Amino acid sequence: MECSATTTRGRPREFDPDTALSAALRVFWLRGYEGASLAELTEAMGITKPSLYACFGNKEALFRKALDLYEQEKLAYIGRALAEPTARGVAEVLLSGALETHCGKRDPQGCLGVISSVACGAEAEAIREEVIARRKSSETALIRRMEQAREEGDLPAHVEPAAIAAYLTTVLQGLSVRAGSGAEPETLKQIVATTLACWPSA
Repeated sequence: MECSATTTRGRPREFDPDTALSAALRVFWLRGYEGASLAELTEAMGITKPSLYACFGNKEALFRKALDLYEQEKLAYIGRALAEPTARGVAEVLLSGALETHCGKRDPQGCLGVISSVACGAEAEAIREEVIARRKSSETALIRRMEQAREEGDLPAHVEPAAIAAYLTTVLQGLSVRAGSGAEPETLKQIVATTLACWPSA
């Protein structure tokens, strides 16, 4: 796929839409949907506003594409976690994946979904609903995995799959919020270790 970056003279300059989208993702991740201005986005992407609209659509459409990229590249560990043979293994991969993705030094701190789900302006309402819907889909998959674990005897019979899934999701979101507020990596690692130490065994 190729898109043309608008120029005032001569032939339009071609740009790599994948590289531009990665740059937009980083801006959204740093600023959130509402906090990311078109000026900041186009500067980071190295294109003009007309080129952004021509290649990606409006700001909302660009964010949705960035969110797709985020899920494909940054949240790939979720699929790996759900394939783990034990419920504790699922939890361990989810927690370690969150630490690496949301709490590391390579990418912005925190979770793009958590950051954008708290958007409250009228312009961002559709985005907030989109993020919540995607999160619900992931939570539903996690509940099903916990149901499977209980059926297989991997979780105690008294453990409610929806409740343990909600607990794990809450810890994951809490890690993201604390990472975004500057918590030390060692503190976050201790939270993960404590969560796993408290994990119910059959």
